Amino acid sequence: MRNRRVDGPNILVRSLSAVKEIGNKGYSGQYHSRSDRHSKAVCWAILFDLLNESSLLRQHAEAGKVVCGVNHEMSDYKAQRKKNLDLVIATPGTPDPDSKRQKHSFKQLVEWFGISLTAEEIMRLHALPDIPGGPVGSVLLALEAKACMTAHLKALPRLYDELNSSQLTIHGSDDRAIAAGLAMVNISDSFISSDKNPLGLCTHEPILTYHRQPKDAERTVNKLRELPRRTRPGEEGFDALGIILVSCVNDGSPVTLVTQDPAPNTNDDYHYDQMVRRVGSLYDHRFQGL
Repeated sequence: MRNRRVDGPNILVRSLSAVKEIGNKGYSGQYHSRSDRHSKAVCWAILFDLLNESSLLRQHAEAGKVVCGVNHEMSDYKAQRKKNLDLVIATPGTPDPDSKRQKHSFKQLVEWFGISLTAEEIMRLHALPDIPGGPVGSVLLALEAKACMTAHLKALPRLYDELNSSQLTIHGSDDRAIAAGLAMVNISDSFISSDKNPLGLCTHEPILTYHRQPKDAERTVNKLRELPRRTRPGEEGFDALGIILVSCVNDGSPVTLVTQDPAPNTNDDYHYDQMVRRVGSLYDHRFQGL
């Protein structure tokens, strides 16, 4: 029986609330602009929700018909554009006997990504089939997540371009593949930037960057809504796109989920729940014959 509950946004903010040493230069904090910690956490959470949403994906996982790939490089056949995607679900590829890279399964990624789960979520995870890591064949679903945490207006062009290039590369590689994207936008009034505070949460007084909220977040959300979306293969655009607003100062205090305006409401196509349901529906429809 399908469990339609979604936990992704809460898993994301809970996981990001933990202060970690990020990288090898002594940085300690919750978010670093050159780390993919946040994107890995949210992509794992999306897949967790999708396994609960899509009975067909669960069947494919149980039957060993799919594998998961992390930082999988996809290549646009037409434009020769290459891009590493955060997390993909694909048919199994040909094993490389010379490869020494460890392939983590979906459940093993919890520890590797530093995912924080409640006792109930752990029980639900145990009840789900695992998806092995392994060489990737044909990509069925590609997940890409980006964040805009500070200097919103300065970051907007790059944020837009990085997300847009993701869907172009995914569909340039395989038009049938589902391209799902998620953007995390910070709505806190201030932020401890890793660029201005290279050691993160250390003993010196941090340098804070101040935002004009909610205007900065609203303008970012409106720009994200301009990203192309598609309703059928053969077109350009994301098959599904979600936007999450968080409040994160990056000072060790809890990261919280923000649901009021300008965050998408529950009936909005950009709401996380709607995005997960759309991806699940597309997967069930598109890959029945796998």
